Amino acid sequence: MEKSNIEELYEWMDNITHLIQQYVNETYLDSLAYTMEILFHQKVPERFDKQLTHKLQQALDKLNMDTYTTDEIRKAIQLVMLKGMKGSTQQQHMMTPETVALIIAYLSSKLFTDKEKLRIFDPAGGTGNLLTTVLYQLPQAKEAYASEVDPTLIQLAAWNANLQKMQIEFFHQDSLQPFLLDPVDLIVSDLPVGYYPDDVHARSFELKAKEGLSYAHHLFIEQSLNYTKPGGYLIFIIPEFLFTSDQAEQLRQFIHKYAHIVGVISLPDTVFQSEKHRRSILILQKKGQNTTAPNQPLLVKMPSFSNSSAMENILGQINNWFQMYNKRS
Repeated sequence: MEKSNIEELYEWMDNITHLIQQYVNETYLDSLAYTMEILFHQKVPERFDKQLTHKLQQALDKLNMDTYTTDEIRKAIQLVMLKGMKGSTQQQHMMTPETVALIIAYLSSKLFTDKEKLRIFDPAGGTGNLLTTVLYQLPQAKEAYASEVDPTLIQLAAWNANLQKMQIEFFHQDSLQPFLLDPVDLIVSDLPVGYYPDDVHARSFELKAKEGLSYAHHLFIEQSLNYTKPGGYLIFIIPEFLFTSDQAEQLRQFIHKYAHIVGVISLPDTVFQSEKHRRSILILQKKGQNTTAPNQPLLVKMPSFSNSSAMENILGQINNWFQMYNKRS
C-alpha cells in the first residue's frame, strides 16, 4: 500500500530524530526540536559533526516539503510529538488530543461569527497543538500569543508554528506571572492541573487557597480572565472534578462575579487513558457592559467520536443552541 503524505513525513521526522538522538544523547523530544529546525531552515546546522551532518544532508536532499499541505505537516508533527511524549516521564509533556482541539476550534468559530479579526492567547501553550489547530480552522485574520514555562515544549511549539507558517508570539515564562500583553478576544487553554509551588506569588490572586498550596488550574482561570477583553470568551479544557474539589465553592463564587458560564461539554470517556484523566470543556464569557448570561447554558455530553451518527446529532443540537445564543439582544 502507498503511504500517505502524513505517514511519509512522520517516518522521515521519526528516523531523523532517532539519528540525532544517537549522536547528541538527549531525549527524543529535545532531539525532535533539532529535526524541526532542520526541516524549517532546509539545511543542517553547523553544531553537528561531519558524519552526522553528511547523513542528515542526504536525508534532507530526498525530501520535498512543497509536496505537503499545512494540515499534513501539522498532523505529522502531532504524531511524532505523541511518540516522544509516550516515552516521557514528565506530567506536563502531554498533548491535547486532536479531536478535542478540533471541538474547541469549532466552538470558537461559533462564538465569533461576526468578528473580522481576533486576538487569541493560550497561557499554557505546551507544544502549540491546541492553538495551531484553532488558528488553522478559524477564517478570520488573527493575532496569536502563547506562553509556556517548559524550555523543551516552547522550542517544539515555536518550530511547530514556523513549519505551519503561523505567526505566534511566544512568552517563555511562568504563565501566572504578569505578561506584557494587551487583553485578547479569545483564550483557549488545556489547563495544567495540580498545585502551584510559588505560594508567595499565589497570594496576589483572589483564588489563592485559604490554607496550604493553591490550585494552579484555579489560578490559570483567574489569570486568563485578567487578559481577556470585557465580553471576550475563554474556552478551557478542565479536569472533571473542577467543580467538586475542596476549593470548588470559592471558584464558583469567583466565576459568578467576573464571568458568565456559557457552557460545559463533557468529553467522551474513550478519549482519556483513565478515569482520573477525564476532562470537560468549560466556556466562559468575561462580563462586560452589554453582556448577559445565556437563558440556558450549553450542557452536552459528547458521544464517542467514532459514532458518526450520534456525533452528527449532537453537533446539530449545538448548532441550534448557538443560533439562539447569537440572536440574543
